[in-house]
Amino acid sequence: MDILDGKIISDNMLAGLRQQIGKLSFRPLLVDVLVGDDPVALSYVNIKSKVVSSIGGDFRLLRLPAESKAPEILRAMSKLMDELWLSGLIVQLPLPKGLDKSTILDAIPPLLDIDCLGAENLEKFYTGHSRYLPPTAAAVAFLLEQLPVDIAGKNFLVVGQGDLVGKPVTFLLNAMGYKVTVADSQTRDLPALCQTADIIISGAGQPRLINGRMLKAGAVVIDAGTSEDAGSIVGDVDADSLLTLPGWLSPVPGGVGPVTVAMLCRNLVLSAVSREY
Repeated sequence: MDILDGKIISDNMLAGLRQQIGKLSFRPLLVDVLVGDDPVALSYVNIKSKVVSSIGGDFRLLRLPAESKAPEILRAMSKLMDELWLSGLIVQLPLPKGLDKSTILDAIPPLLDIDCLGAENLEKFYTGHSRYLPPTAAAVAFLLEQLPVDIAGKNFLVVGQGDLVGKPVTFLLNAMGYKVTVADSQTRDLPALCQTADIIISGAGQPRLINGRMLKAGAVVIDAGTSEDAGSIVGDVDADSLLTLPGWLSPVPGGVGPVTVAMLCRNLVLSAVSREY
């Protein structure tokens, strides 16, 4: 399969965002709140830190102990509101067990909710009045736009219906006018559904869920699933079984991930521009 290189695509996006930030009168600040010390979550934080810095923004990590209670987290987040050029505030997921995710995410002011996970921004997205697009869904849509093939009239299959990938991706594709079938890792006829799909987007978070025997010739596969397997971050797709097949693959790592970070940065710039004016 031909590879959709997310690093190259994201680098092109980031170059444009760097120019936009250069025209601002300030450096937009992104603060990432990390509760606990999950090494996978910290690796994502470090990636965002490097990318934000590379486009001329400022990044700060607010680390809180894993045993922190919701009131402590909310107080720490409230203090951040005094930061003059704060343009984005995100909470790294997953949160430790026992914390109510909605309570914490909904405390982020909508203009700063560049991850689009708070109730107000989600409602705007799902009613077609988006302030920001959810970064992963936006990344998937953008990757599809980079394909050198016509995807109009194609059959889409979205595997997984989680809040971060499957659900927003399905909504966005439907809003763009595409015919979308949904499934998950427990769908009994998943292989048959894959064999009839022209384009598969998987965000189930289950290693090796999809392999080459399940695909039709010339299929496009966007792997947006992430999970830990033997100490490494892997996707839903057994990429090795696809390499000799015709079609296109956006793999893990190096596919959706870099473009998602670029889309997060795009939301940061949108927030910063709104502050400028």
